[in-house]
Amino acid sequence: MALKKVRSNLDRLFDKNLTDLIRGIRNNKENEARYIAACMEEIKVELRQDLTFIKANAVEKLCYLQMLGYDISWAAFNIIEVMASIKYSEKRTGYLTATQCFHDQTDVLMLATNMIRKDLQSAKIYEVGIALSSLSCFVTSDLSRDLVNDVVNL
Repeated sequence: MALKKVRSNLDRLFDKNLTDLIRGIRNNKENEARYIAACMEEIKVELRQDLTFIKANAVEKLCYLQMLGYDISWAAFNIIEVMASIKYSEKRTGYLTATQCFHDQTDVLMLATNMIRKDLQSAKIYEVGIALSSLSCFVTSDLSRDLVNDVVNL
């Protein structure tokens, strides 16, 4: 069991990061759609992993693909999982992706209410700042009703 876990972690070291994705897209200009489809499948596998840094890496790549015009609405729940991370760098990746792809019709947005509330009440000013600035991009009437007291207390 321990050997399997070490082997799994070693395999994760060789996963593609955002730089590798960008390099691959540039190198596959004639087959860009097929290359990105293959990358999307790899990202879906990464999102099923238990480790948050692997999910954060996958969400970072999804953020870039969303900027290129690809639909990543299917990964909304995974984005919320990364937003809930303890590490600030992973949390920042999740919130950035959420600001780009969440809108008032995002169905899992209400799941994030308590997590956003927790970040708004955090003692760490960077977590409060990222939650507040991101909230302004995807706030809905339901979220605003639930979080108004926390924002006013700030």
